[in-house]
Amino acid sequence: MPYTSINPATGELLATYDDISDELLEAKLAAAQRAFETDWRRRPVNDRARIVSRAAALLREKAVEYAGYLTLEMGKRSAEALREVESTASILDYYAKHAQAYLQPRPLAEAPGAAVHIEPIGVLLGIEPWNLPYYQIARVAGPQLMVGNVLLLKHAENVPQSALAFARLFEEAGAPEGVYTNLFISIEQAGRVIEDPRVQGVTLTGSERAGAAVAERAGRNLKKVVLELGGSDPFIVLEDAPLDWAIQSAVAGRMFNAGQLCVSSKRIIVVGKARGDAFLDGFATRMAALEAGDPTDPATAVAPVSSERALNLLLEQIDRATSHGARVVCGGKRVERPGFYLQPTILTDITPQNPVFTEELFGPVAAFHVVDDEAAAIALANGTPYGLGASVFTADTERGERVAAQIDSGMVFVNQPFGTSAELPFGGVKRSGFGRELSQLGFDEFVNKKLIKVAPVGVGPFGPARAA
Repeated sequence: MPYTSINPATGELLATYDDISDELLEAKLAAAQRAFETDWRRRPVNDRARIVSRAAALLREKAVEYAGYLTLEMGKRSAEALREVESTASILDYYAKHAQAYLQPRPLAEAPGAAVHIEPIGVLLGIEPWNLPYYQIARVAGPQLMVGNVLLLKHAENVPQSALAFARLFEEAGAPEGVYTNLFISIEQAGRVIEDPRVQGVTLTGSERAGAAVAERAGRNLKKVVLELGGSDPFIVLEDAPLDWAIQSAVAGRMFNAGQLCVSSKRIIVVGKARGDAFLDGFATRMAALEAGDPTDPATAVAPVSSERALNLLLEQIDRATSHGARVVCGGKRVERPGFYLQPTILTDITPQNPVFTEELFGPVAAFHVVDDEAAAIALANGTPYGLGASVFTADTERGERVAAQIDSGMVFVNQPFGTSAELPFGGVKRSGFGRELSQLGFDEFVNKKLIKVAPVGVGPFGPARAA
């Protein structure tokens, strides 16, 4: 399957790129292994930091150019594209700044002379999605290149120009050949890369199906895997939360990036029937008022979804939901204009028997629920196979923390729909995956935590006997 660049705002085919040959793939694998063994792992961390920092600086210098690829290939609004460029640069800068400290030996307080040393493990394969083409790569490349690992990157088939742009970034920043390598490869070729003995670990952000397939293949070859998969994040509004503020946050949490985030606010859960009615009225009014348009136009509020396939899947989910009793409060249809636009949509009256009750809605579609009390809100929030993020809105932040502690997810945000920055660990539980990206936790995912224990000269073979 070729890598194909299509403008989601118009449906225009922009460019296609064929998969590379097996011979070229072998050459790239060999170059990555050579770069790791003979160069990158041996460089002083300050040398690696200089290159990664330069990549961040280039992103900022060429922000408009790099943002343009995001808008062109996946339909991101220009302001959001520029925000992604800055977020990406910030992640690269964060690891360039903090790697020296993270790589320091970690003494074990209860074991004199013992310390854990942090070392790279080798060539990694990253498989990344289309919804945040640069940011998703940076969450892997930033920490892992600074550790001293090298990265092979298979990007989504619909963002090839963005993938090539990110590869040029490291080339221009001075990274040696093989340190960061973009791969236009098929699924079958990717499977062989996972199995290749030179590859030591795999990280994937994507669907459950892709995650399960990658984890199975990596597991058969005894390789470490980090998976960041889907989410159906609850947005809980407790009875004391200021209503207008919560509604505004719900719109932002559902509509950012055209609703195409794994950590978007997908299920709105309001405590109390009267407040639920008032919330739904205000929420629907604001969602219906959002107008679709050219993503390069600052006035545009609704951007296209990434592809016709994504649009059709959402329309199928809406139809399936309504055929099982759900009600469309607003939206629910394709926008009558060129491109892949869906009206901002709210579904309610979704019972546990409705298939959409447990599905992820990856686009501008919100599921709306009203419950009687806090306990019911928590039960509904946890009634999903996913466990990525969640949010709780309340005037009492201590109460918000107590509720957050009862939600089964990798992240909970009190009084914000979601959030991400380099210093905050990102990841989920249940069918949302395992492992963490960002912060020091992400730095530590693909390393050898080597114990070095130093004993005094002349000590016995197993040390002095310990008193009973």
